[in-house]
Amino acid sequence: MDQRLRSRNGETQTHARLKRLALVWAQREGYSACAMEVTLPRCRYRADLAAYRPNGRQPVVTAIFECKQALVDLRRDNGCTSTTMRRLEKVHQRREILERNLRVHYPALRVADSLFDEFDSHNFSAIEHRGYKQVVRQTQALQNRLFDCTKFETLIRYRSANLFFLVLPNELFREPEIPIGWGALIESNAELILARKPVWHEMEPGSQLRFLERIAAAGTRVLNRQHEITFENVATAHGRS
Repeated sequence: MDQRLRSRNGETQTHARLKRLALVWAQREGYSACAMEVTLPRCRYRADLAAYRPNGRQPVVTAIFECKQALVDLRRDNGCTSTTMRRLEKVHQRREILERNLRVHYPALRVADSLFDEFDSHNFSAIEHRGYKQVVRQTQALQNRLFDCTKFETLIRYRSANLFFLVLPNELFREPEIPIGWGALIESNAELILARKPVWHEMEPGSQLRFLERIAAAGTRVLNRQHEITFENVATAHGRS
């Protein structure tokens, strides 16, 4: 059994260690408000670590840290929407050509499920056509990648923070595989070293405030768990007031 696994929530010790190192590094850099597993505004993703740095008279800084312990985890979230869309369009064109030819050569595949013949569907899977099955698999894989594997790109496109950092073990760092616009912090001798600087992304003050509110909400959830405070406890106390 992998000794790195934690039984309670499935998180590995490696991933937990990287998050802790990121938390230490962020606070050393002046990010005084930090929280883990923060649900981000305007998108469905959560950040491993979100951090907020007040700068006095200078603009505040918000940062997102994503920890990756394996190359497959890094590549899964590093998809490019435009490239995937181009590939998906080509596969879709091949599928349309195949279906058009199969309708001609296998008229028995037609399923009379509509009032009008031109809208009847066809059971292409019935003939186990190898080329068609391959195109269907490619379509499903590309659609999954388009909707589920573009986290790094999406966070930047939505301007979820000013700065974005990948946190990696030293052996995982490969410069070409770091997503565009992201910085890289690599683990070395039980601390993090900045291996690549991130690109600055402008963010509206209102969005920065919402970001800080999400950090506060995540911190409150942690406190509630630590003190075994449930929703029912809060709702009952509110009702009595």
